[in-house]
Amino acid sequence: MTRLKALAGSFLALATAAAAEDVNIYSYRQPELIAPLLEAFEAETGINTNVLFLDTGLVERVKAEGANSPVDVILTVDIGRLTEAKEAGVTQPVESAVINADIPAQFRDPDGDWFALTKRGRVVYASKDRVGQVPITYEELADPKWKGAICIRDGQHPYNIALIASMIAHHGAEYTEEWLKGLKANLARRPNGNDRGQAKAIMSGECDIALGNTYYVGLMMTNDKEPEQKEWAAAIDILFPNADGRGTHVNVSGMAMAKHAPHPENALKLMEYLASPEAQEIYAEQVFEYPVMPGAEASEIVRSFGEIHPDDLSLAEIAAHRTEASEIVDKVGFNDGP
Repeated sequence: MTRLKALAGSFLALATAAAAEDVNIYSYRQPELIAPLLEAFEAETGINTNVLFLDTGLVERVKAEGANSPVDVILTVDIGRLTEAKEAGVTQPVESAVINADIPAQFRDPDGDWFALTKRGRVVYASKDRVGQVPITYEELADPKWKGAICIRDGQHPYNIALIASMIAHHGAEYTEEWLKGLKANLARRPNGNDRGQAKAIMSGECDIALGNTYYVGLMMTNDKEPEQKEWAAAIDILFPNADGRGTHVNVSGMAMAKHAPHPENALKLMEYLASPEAQEIYAEQVFEYPVMPGAEASEIVRSFGEIHPDDLSLAEIAAHRTEASEIVDKVGFNDGP
């Protein structure tokens, strides 16, 4: 059975889990979201999974543990965090024909240090009452017709940095700087809150459109603990920017093998399982995301959002512009608001 460990005291617990049929995981993803996936892996292989969940500092922890680190596989979200792990030297290249057959090239590191598992669109949330289902592009968010109509979270958040980096990859830094100035001028307020907060602001009439990730809509739609979030989700349409052109920007969740994995054979078995269509569908269902494998199905709720046509730009190319994107956000004073 999957062992889900709290942060306190978990290092010793994982360090002593050295049995031949174990695999140790550090995860930025909440344990309850990955539990069904790992239970299916255990049932198929007989290998025990030990999970340490961290909400911050995963890479720093692995670096500090060094060669004595017990972690075999790193599970994380966002292309920024995947490339951060590689750049910090806490991952190792993986050569697997199985993984490469299941995960398209644009969704894996060219050197084999990380692999995406699910994708989420960075889309436009639009007021059903005041906007409706209209074609839209990222570029037109800088059009003065949207002046005072747009809400967004912190410009330095990794979700927004990845989108801005994709704009640099497509259009260059000079264009992107002017575009971000135009987007800033169209904001209804200073950037703040999370993606769910943007949907709430649309429902309240504070803004008409916002940028947010697709999976948050699924989380809001099914939130029985805070049912008011269902009302936020019901107030918006999901618009897929650039659907008729280059495609919608997507970010990912993904995996990497730790540099000093004590169980590399089991780590590879887990990674190959996670790349499989069965596992991708289980994972995607849990987190309201899209599998990266062509032909693997998203959940019924996610399919209800509409078909997504992802931008075919490689994630590695987008990640290469993250630093430049962050600098442009500060240069234009984006977080100061309109």
